[in-house]
Amino acid sequence: MTATTTEKQPAPIGPHPQRWLILGVICLAQLTVLLDNTILSVAIPSLNRELDASATDIQWMINAYSLVQSGLLLTAGNAADRYGRKKLLVAGLALFGIGSLAAGLAQSSGQLIAARAGMGVGGALLMTTILAVVVQIFDDSERVKAIALWSTVSSLGFAAGPLIGGIMLDHFWWGAIFLINIPVAAIGLVAVIALVPESKNPQGERPDLFGALLSTVGMTAVVYAIISGPEHGWTSREVLASAVVGVAVLTGFALWELSIPYPMLDMHFFQNRKFIGAVAGAILVAFGMGGSLFLLTQHLQFVLGYGPLDAGLRTAPLALTIVALNLTGLGPRLLPKLGTPLTIAIGMGLVAGGLAAIALLGRDTYNGMFFGLVVMGAGIALSMPAMANAIMSAIPPEKAGVGAGVNGTLAEFGNGLGVAILGAVLNSRFAVLVPGVAGAASLPAALAAADSPGEAEAISEGFADGLATSQLVGAVAVLAGGLLAATLLWRAEQIERLAAAPEPTGDTAGRPAG
Repeated sequence: MTATTTEKQPAPIGPHPQRWLILGVICLAQLTVLLDNTILSVAIPSLNRELDASATDIQWMINAYSLVQSGLLLTAGNAADRYGRKKLLVAGLALFGIGSLAAGLAQSSGQLIAARAGMGVGGALLMTTILAVVVQIFDDSERVKAIALWSTVSSLGFAAGPLIGGIMLDHFWWGAIFLINIPVAAIGLVAVIALVPESKNPQGERPDLFGALLSTVGMTAVVYAIISGPEHGWTSREVLASAVVGVAVLTGFALWELSIPYPMLDMHFFQNRKFIGAVAGAILVAFGMGGSLFLLTQHLQFVLGYGPLDAGLRTAPLALTIVALNLTGLGPRLLPKLGTPLTIAIGMGLVAGGLAAIALLGRDTYNGMFFGLVVMGAGIALSMPAMANAIMSAIPPEKAGVGAGVNGTLAEFGNGLGVAILGAVLNSRFAVLVPGVAGAASLPAALAAADSPGEAEAISEGFADGLATSQLVGAVAVLAGGLLAATLLWRAEQIERLAAAPEPTGDTAGRPAG
């Protein structure tokens, strides 16, 4: 059974004398990738105007990157183990820089979507090799602290993306948000070549290229159906065909993974309740973060009327709350006291409450939105360390690299799914509230077609209602997922506790106390 196959692993290279400098270098590379996950959100109005991009185009610009990256993460991790982590880290930085150049010079929505997909390949190489290098250069006594700093950079990227994007759009054209990646990638490339030691496992598992193809095609087809539903109709031939193809390909992916000796994702892990609970929670947290940012930037610019820079600044409290709580170590300190299930339930409840607060209190003013962002940030800071720990502890130590790949894949898939599903809810609700406006049309296009100020106001109100509905749907999904994850983890812990309890001995079994 593939879940129990163990290969001899070489000992880690131990604490490297320049490990903290190396950590800074690879975190810079990671920051480049993470910025690109969020920086595009504040450029949505500019892309609507200058590339005549529809809402569906915008969603694919965002999803092309995350879907390609998530489909390749596990394969990239296996390839890095086999061929060398430094080599693939260098290749990832180079590909990411080239893709950024192509994106910055794109002249159409199709060209930008293709460039973003290419950047996703480089991003997959970077995200898997970075964590692998961290594990290699730090010993057990410092590894937790190093990974905590690595995680904090994730939140900084989430916060800085909209802010940097807003600054760039205030002074340059939209392509500058991609071209800014090039000098960062170049600096990272030079530093990685000079400082990062090479490490690889000659006995590492072979890359599962066919599995990567199946997972990427399957997820793309499913998300395409979700995005296209409002435009073409949920029962249209195109949407149903895409959904059926996606489900069939993902089913084939699962069967393929079960049949090969070196699977990209060992499907036997899904027999573990702890793993399933952690997976559900990780996807829903990423779903809430990715989908909420997609909606928030549109809410701030289209409904509340902020410019790109102001909108970027006003999304920052979410990530800054996460960073502040991560640096204080609140989540890791509470986890042993509360236990994993309760920590995740409280954290996910806060995320859901934050989304609901934004929908109900932040529709017309920023004050309510600010409160919701802080509450969401507290929930994410509490639940993310607990879920990452649950995923890693549910996977055998010899499969730790696979666990890191699974964690990254879930984050990317959840992010893309959040944009797709909440964007689809927004488009559907907008089309219902404003008859005659296609679900895939953008708000600026609808306003430009308005015949009177009254009609324009009705269109704006309809869009605001659609945003609120999407945020409430996201809140319900996150809350339900959090409760499901907590329940599964609690049951898994109960089963483990019963299994670990000592059996009564023959001398004492059945003998009355006395």
